[in-house]
Amino acid sequence: MQIAFSTENLRQRDRIPYWVDVATQAFFKHQFNAESETFGGALTGAWLDNLYLSRCVCGPCDVTRERREIGKDDRDELIFGVRIDGRGTLSQVGQDLQIDKGALYLLDVGRPLDISFLDRSTTICIAIPRKALQARIGQGATCGAVSKNHPVAALAADFLVMLADRADALDERVKARLASQALDLIALTLTVSDTMPTLSLPRSTALMRLKSTIDTHLSDPALRPADVAAGAGISVRYANALLAEENTSVERYILHRRLEHCRRALEDPLQAHRTIGDIAFGWGFSDLSHFSRRFRAQFGMAPGELRRHSQQHNDE
Repeated sequence: MQIAFSTENLRQRDRIPYWVDVATQAFFKHQFNAESETFGGALTGAWLDNLYLSRCVCGPCDVTRERREIGKDDRDELIFGVRIDGRGTLSQVGQDLQIDKGALYLLDVGRPLDISFLDRSTTICIAIPRKALQARIGQGATCGAVSKNHPVAALAADFLVMLADRADALDERVKARLASQALDLIALTLTVSDTMPTLSLPRSTALMRLKSTIDTHLSDPALRPADVAAGAGISVRYANALLAEENTSVERYILHRRLEHCRRALEDPLQAHRTIGDIAFGWGFSDLSHFSRRFRAQFGMAPGELRRHSQQHNDE
């Protein structure tokens, strides 16, 4: 990513006001405190579909977001962070976390927080719409630290760092697909981690295991609710009870996820060479007529219509 903003060429007295303005636009409204004589920073960013990926380098400072700041903007996001270097702390919902080199963490923009950067620090951040993450892992995850020693967490960190390094060079068509992959990997990281305090509630943990099991086996046309429940280590009855809180069931959730993947594939210009049947069968449908009926009921148009509409939009 190219430098979007840097304090390097600004007069010392102008650095903090400009920095606060840029950081507010990139992240959220907040209170900021730093030594004006020594503070410096640089911020780069890029949109990947509906995700905002940024690299933040800043000197020692304190960031506070209270309810009055929350009420002044309409941000409803969760931020997943990877600390590349530097030391700091994060306090939110009664948790006091040490965020040092290699740490991964999740914070909730919709709740008061305090962040302290104790020395010059570099952080990769990805801002995620709340609903996009909750659709994958439920409502249990809002803030906390992730074990950096888990292999999936390490994979997520490496992926986000490489993605930040190359975001500017990516084609827009590729960015949407990578955004989905990044979100899936973050959701998997939060699902398998055993150190997220807010994920300790049994129902939240069970729901995340359930959704992760479904997403892992979506392409299997023989997938049944009993298989999913067994894979998540719970009963079918309990699985349906968990999803009932989201006004769905195991069977309907499987169908919904398959249709969503098919829709994305049909809208993806990089998959324009694939037939509709190939896409449908690839995501676990075994009957093309059944797929078409379900697709029209879900999205209000036939699969072919949606593909033509997307192609016309991409050509404009």
